[in-house]
Parts: sequence; C-alpha cells; structure tokens
Amino acid sequence: MFYKDVWILGEQEDGKIKVVSYELLKRGRFLADKRSVKLVAVILGKSIDKEGLQELIYRGADKVIVAEDPLLEYFLPEPYANTVATLIRKYNPEIVLASATTTGRTVMPAIAIKCTTGLTADCTDLDIEDETGNLIQTRPAIGGNILATIKTPKYRPQMATVRPHSNKPLNSDNSRTGDIVYEKVDKSILKSRVKKLEFKVNQEEDANIQDADVVISGGKGMKKEENFQMIHDIAALLDGAVGASREAVDLKWASYPHQVGLSGKTVGPKLYVAVGISGSVQHLAGIKTAENIVAINNDPEAQIFQVADYGIVADLFEVLPVLTKKLEALK
Repeated sequence: MFYKDVWILGEQEDGKIKVVSYELLKRGRFLADKRSVKLVAVILGKSIDKEGLQELIYRGADKVIVAEDPLLEYFLPEPYANTVATLIRKYNPEIVLASATTTGRTVMPAIAIKCTTGLTADCTDLDIEDETGNLIQTRPAIGGNILATIKTPKYRPQMATVRPHSNKPLNSDNSRTGDIVYEKVDKSILKSRVKKLEFKVNQEEDANIQDADVVISGGKGMKKEENFQMIHDIAALLDGAVGASREAVDLKWASYPHQVGLSGKTVGPKLYVAVGISGSVQHLAGIKTAENIVAINNDPEAQIFQVADYGIVADLFEVLPVLTKKLEALK
C-alpha cells in the first residue's frame, strides 16, 4: 500500500480552532517539506468556524479535512478515534501528528490500535531520516534524564504526539491557498459509551502554566517550602501562574502540575521569570519558546543566564521583597 502526506490532528473548542493546531502545523510543515508531500490538517467538530479553517491554510496547511456532526461537538474518545481511523484508511497518510494535550494523549493510542501501528508520545523533536524517509521521534525517557530516539520503520502511518507550546506557530500568510474538504461521517461509527455531562476545572491544576502569559518559577535556591510563598505573591501581582523546577517539586515545595521542563510541562509565555533556578538542560528545554526570560540567581555561572534576556546576579531574598513592593505600588 502506498502512503503519502503528513497529517496533523487539529483541535477546536466551541467551533473555534485552538492555538495548538497552528503549533502543530509548523512541525508538520517542516516534515512535509522534507518529504516533498502535502500537509493536511484534520478537524472534527460541529459548525466549525470557516475563518478558522481558512486560517489553517494561511498557517501552513495545503489541505484541510473537516468532519462535522452534532455528535462530534465535544471530544469523546470513541467517536473521535473511529472517525480519524476511518479517514486514515481512506487517505493513507504516512505521518500523523497530534498535540500531547488531553485530547491527543487520549485519542491517539486508540487510533494507533485501530490502524495497527505504533505511537511515540510526548515528543520534543521530530525529523526525517535522510536515508530511509522514516520519521525520527525524540522524547525524554527515564524521568527526563536522557532523550530517546524512536523510529517506526515497518508500520504506517507513523504516529506521534508533540508537547504543546514546544514551538511557536508559523506567521499567517493570506497569500497561501489550499483545499477545504468536508467528509461525510457515517453515524454508525459515532456511538459512544461516554457522555459529556459538564466541564470542571481541577483545582489541583490551578497552575495552568501552559496557557499563562506570565510564569514565575522557583527552584532549589528558594531553600524551603515556606519561601515559595514569595513566588506565589509575585505571580498574583502579575496575574501570572506559578512554575517550579523539578528539584522544587521533588522537595514537595510545589505540586507536579507546576513543574516546568522535559519531565514536566513546556511553556511559552510572554514573560518567564526563573528565581533560584540554575538552568539544567531539561529545564531549559521547557522554556525555549518563552518570549522574554528573566533570571534571578546568585551564581553568575548559572546556565540559566545563557538563555536569559535579562539577568540579575544577586541574593534572591534581597531582590524578591523589593520587587514585591514595587509591584504592589504599581498596582
């Protein structure tokens, strides 16, 4: 069987295309160009915004496949997996990507099983092997201490989920053209044993650091749990979220939803402030798409200063109280 084209599984909410879809297009565009094939965005939902579908073209897609039905309005694993698997069998893409969101992490394993292929989860990097054309999938392993390179040489499509916010979307180019194709969905594949009742925010995940414009993170340099309150205070004054290094989470100064890095979450805020964080490779990989990075550390040789836009070499316990007072005055 002949396989071609790179697919990304986009996401929508209330008919509006989510930003993670545009992020995936950048990954997919790079792979499609290396394979000299088309990049296709697949979107499932109900009454999806037509301007949003066109924006997928402007952001890099050559084609958009749309499956609409009232039963696809909300994400449910069975209808979504059945619909995407059916489309894969019809078109035979060679690569299928999704974001490692709740949707992607839930539906992609089911699709892989239905299509009898492999899946690499939570990738941080993707490339094409020159000699074979195989997808090279890189992901953290052993608690984020090493990076594993994985290939799927014998099965198609090659499937992977990619960490959200691990790269910025391509700029919108309204000179790009492409096709938007609506696929009719067979009602028989939309049956679900699960119903959506309501959506509740998990208070334990109050960090929601991946969607925040401002993230203030504390590391081992905070010295003890009580001192982390200073991080919370500054985050509140900046309407930001609280992040933490892996060391701080391991010491139970912050819970896992706050962890930034390869073994935690990848963030891309407008402002990232690293307080008492030395800057391990794993942590730096989690903040590489941040627009502005400010580092506060008393070690001038700390790795975090290599990526920081602004660095303050000082005792954080002298800097934070002054910063807090200044911000309170501005408020």
